[in-house]
Order: sequence, then C-alpha cells, then structure tokens
Amino acid sequence: MKLLSLNLGRAQAVEYTDQAEGVTGIDKQPVPGPVRVAAPGPKGTGGSGLVGDAVCHKRFHGGDHQAVYAVAREDLDDWERELGRTLRSGSFGENLTTQGVDVSGARIGERWRIGPEVVLEVTCGRIPCRTFQEHLGEKGWVKRFTQKGAPGAYLRVVEPGEIRSGDPIEIVYRPDHDVTVALQFRAVTTTRELLPRLLDAGESLHPESRAIAEKYVASLGV
Repeated sequence: MKLLSLNLGRAQAVEYTDQAEGVTGIDKQPVPGPVRVAAPGPKGTGGSGLVGDAVCHKRFHGGDHQAVYAVAREDLDDWERELGRTLRSGSFGENLTTQGVDVSGARIGERWRIGPEVVLEVTCGRIPCRTFQEHLGEKGWVKRFTQKGAPGAYLRVVEPGEIRSGDPIEIVYRPDHDVTVALQFRAVTTTRELLPRLLDAGESLHPESRAIAEKYVASLGV
C-alpha cells in the first residue's frame, strides 16, 4: 500500500461554482513533495490539511474533519473503463491517490500512517456536488457517482508531519465496528434506514453525519 500521487490545487476562476468569488481549488495536480500536513482548524474557517492546497468553498469543504481527501487509483481505473477516458491522479480533486488501499471500504475511525510521520483518521465519504460534475464535464455525474457508492474518504490529521509521493501507507488501527465509508455514504445519500448504524462509529464519525443520524433516530422515537 502506498501513496501513488500527492495532489495540490490552486484557486482558479470558473463559471460553474457557487463560491462567492467564483473560484475553486478542485483541479488538483500531482506534486512530488514533501508537503506539510497539519490540522487546518474548524470547518468554515479552516481549509486544507495540506500546505499549499487551496480550499475555496469553506462552507462545504475543508476543516479538521475534511482535512485530506483520498481516492483509490483502482477506483479511478474502474471509472476510466466506464467512461472511456483517461483520468489522471488528482482528477477527482483528491489530495491522495492511493494504491493497494480499499479507501471506500475503510472503516470510520481507521487510522493510516503515511511515511514516517503522518497519521490520518477516516471520518466520512465525499458527497458529490455541481462543481465536481462540471469539473469532470460528465452529464449526470452527481447521480452516477452516488449510485456507484465508492466515494473515497475524507480524513482528519491525528499526527502532523511531511508526506511525499511514493510514501508507504500502513493501517495502524482498525476499529471493531462495521461502519465503512461506503456504508456511511449510502446512509446519508440514498438509504436513510442505515443511519442508526452510523452511531456505532462513535466520535470518529464526522460531526455532520453524526448529527444527521441522531436526528433520524430521534424521529423514530427509539
């Protein structure tokens, strides 16, 4: 398991974002590193966990629980076959393109060591948006991506440090529940009856997902 590609984005003006200044950092480009990784601060004020990476729409992106976004190269390859086009690493706006890691199958709270210093913890899956769809130029992409159910994972920074393209990835902790990124994604998008199961992930679950699950359980009167 390794970090196949380390990707950073800069703010670029586009016509298709709802961000107030009309800019987005979704177009991530591979860099060799080293890149400093650290907790960016609360959502709404904190941006990316990677120094030099632009997060422009902080209402929805960035912050401590969405500090780093990872996508498996194997999932990009699968999409290449379906779409009939090349998808370079970073195409999905991911910071980390991994090899040999079941990213969407990772459990909420699972911890990865990348290189000798950095430890990250899985918090939730990525919800697709209009900016993602227009960036790829694929009609109906939000629906198609959602139906696929392999969203990649957001991670928070547990131990800061530097990472480089090619660094090994080691799973150093895997919780004993069965709440995976894929399950969390389905629960908050298409299959709401799964929401109560998310609470098994405890404090590792993204606070927004936990709030949705708690509200749903309360509505059941359980």
